[in-house]
Amino acid sequence: GNRRVQELDLMGLKCPLPALRTEKALAALPAGRRLSILADDPLAPLDMAHLCNEAGHALVSTTPLPNGGWRFVICRG
Repeated sequence: GNRRVQELDLMGLKCPLPALRTEKALAALPAGRRLSILADDPLAPLDMAHLCNEAGHALVSTTPLPNGGWRFVICRG
């Protein structure tokens, strides 16, 4: 149903693309909706935290992936 979390696969993209794509995707979501992001850029954890701090979103979780990279869940502020 409408509770499905949108997923953004940004694996292989280099900084600043993951943050820019995430920002754009979040802008299209209503407040309170969650976005799941897959990224493997080494700077992604810092970038996602910074993006959330700057824009007032909530970084719900950062989970390492078995094959490298992370899954970030962000709640739109």
